[in-house]
Amino acid sequence: MELLPGGAHAQVWAPKAGRVELVAEPDGRATALEREGNGYFSGAVPGLEAGGLYRFRLDGGDMLYPDPMSRFQPEGPHGASQLVDPHRFAWTDQDWQGRAIRGQVIYEMHIGTFTQEGTWDAALRELPALADLGVTVLEVMPVSEFPGRFGWGYDGVNLFAPTRLYGDADAMRRFVDGAHRVGLAVILDVVYNHFGPDGNYLKCFSDDYFTDRYNNEWGEPINFDGANSKPVREFFLCNAAFWIEEYHLDGLRLDATQSIHDASEGRGEPHILAEISGVVRKAAGGRATILVGENEPQHASMVKPADEGGCGLCAIWNDDLHHSAMVALTGRNEAYYTDYRGTPQELVSAMKHGFLYQGQWYRWQGKRRGMPAFAMPRPAFVNFLQNHDQIANSARGLRLHALTTPGLLRAMTALILLGPGTPMLFQGQEFAAGAPFLYFADHKPDLAKLVEAGRAEFLAQFPSIAEPAMRAGLPKPQAEDSFTRCKLDHRERESNAAVWTMHRDLLRLRREDPVFAAQRVGGLDGAVLGEEAFVLRVFGEEEGDDRLVLVNLGRDLTLRALAEPLLAPPLEGAWTVLWSSEEPVYGGCGTAAVEQPDGAWRLPGHAALVLGPARDFPTKSDPMKSDGAGGNTTPVIMVSQGSETDS
Repeated sequence: MELLPGGAHAQVWAPKAGRVELVAEPDGRATALEREGNGYFSGAVPGLEAGGLYRFRLDGGDMLYPDPMSRFQPEGPHGASQLVDPHRFAWTDQDWQGRAIRGQVIYEMHIGTFTQEGTWDAALRELPALADLGVTVLEVMPVSEFPGRFGWGYDGVNLFAPTRLYGDADAMRRFVDGAHRVGLAVILDVVYNHFGPDGNYLKCFSDDYFTDRYNNEWGEPINFDGANSKPVREFFLCNAAFWIEEYHLDGLRLDATQSIHDASEGRGEPHILAEISGVVRKAAGGRATILVGENEPQHASMVKPADEGGCGLCAIWNDDLHHSAMVALTGRNEAYYTDYRGTPQELVSAMKHGFLYQGQWYRWQGKRRGMPAFAMPRPAFVNFLQNHDQIANSARGLRLHALTTPGLLRAMTALILLGPGTPMLFQGQEFAAGAPFLYFADHKPDLAKLVEAGRAEFLAQFPSIAEPAMRAGLPKPQAEDSFTRCKLDHRERESNAAVWTMHRDLLRLRREDPVFAAQRVGGLDGAVLGEEAFVLRVFGEEEGDDRLVLVNLGRDLTLRALAEPLLAPPLEGAWTVLWSSEEPVYGGCGTAAVEQPDGAWRLPGHAALVLGPARDFPTKSDPMKSDGAGGNTTPVIMVSQGSETDS
């Protein structure tokens, strides 16, 4: 629908219909639309103004249907559509240039649970704190209209209508405008692989939106490559551009891209994802954009440029690193963690190469997983310890801090936030939120039972959860408290200040330290130091200006033989500790000197240390330790004091 002086112009694709009328509400005034001859109907609608309600009548029937491209559904997906004026909002972000993927820190959030109020306006008030934390990109879970009072958003049915549950259309615009004002980019999680099971009226207009030629575990697959698929593709391409143009979004996160089936490339035509990448960049009009994909098989081709046979995305989620880290932190490797051991070598390999599986056999799925990804740029890997799926898959929705020890979590957090790639946090992770994150969905009773059974079946892949006592206690997705218990209490930023401070300091180190910030190609190597310890060496632009990241996930470790060249000190220099996860300000127990009087290195257990060149050697009575044979000498490693005044 497009606003015009004195009315509006309507257009709808309805090839099944012989006659289409737009019916204004509440007076019931009907306006017949003209057939265009290509399945579309269109026409002027006098008197329909911004805020006006309407639906479509097909072939004179009694049923009235919402607009498939409705901009707002004030009464939900089963109600009337509302005409929205996209130009009414007064934007203040004219100087905003967007953000490219390199150097970003992503924060995944669900508007309904990010605050107690669960609205755009309430979320907006918390954005300065996220900017102070060091976050640069907000990844908002799906907001397209869906039925019920609460849900994750992945069962949306009105793709152009932000859900009424979080506020009106301009409330979302206020949120984006306010985010840009404090330097935060906003990308939206969109679902282009299926529609939700309730409130989807697209088949009333055309059966060609869907196809039975592919499988999709969440719903009917979308017809991107079959008969009459051109208008379907146009629908989704228009939606992608719509969010960038009308809501000033900075990009998209594409859900489950492995289930976006399109064989168009076999006909010499672009994959729909490549076209989406193109229209997003064009719609941005010169602003930098970010396109992130979820791709469970981890196909590296997703991030190749479209003209090189790829899909043109900027980055994809790195499930391999998450799975290995979870095994290391919890000791559990059941279900889809089966093929991971959580060893230092796995973690070093993930830091160096991104994906652990790049075409090898994957026992859990009984097939090969991934493809070569050695050429993928480091920022193209989105690395995380928590996200909405993985937290909910712990049966009780427990946060990671409830599944491991504080020291281990601090050490692994340092690895993720300082390592190569694009780090991502999930809402509340930055202050160890006490709220769980459960799977919740408010459906009609019959559908709710099916969803509950389906969720229990999915979780039964974990033998520990399939055990009867656990299964009996699974939270019900349709229960209101499954939703309300997940709401964050931002006062925990103060009560859990140690966790917040650690995240902020790590992100500041990543941003301000020139070596960590550079993310140089080929600028990292790593080595295993023990059964549960390893080192990463991040090479600086200048010779000798390197950083060591030492991680020990086991008990205290003493290295008496240092036959590892990555530990070698800078030329004519020494190492000093720049950061330690054991600083008291983070809840740690303090950091003793790394190098012992006898030259051995002592790595504290359940800890991570960052070492850098000592710019000025400390003055000591014996600053150099002789090797006893008049040969080389080894500078003493000094520990710098952590800053508690900046917490």
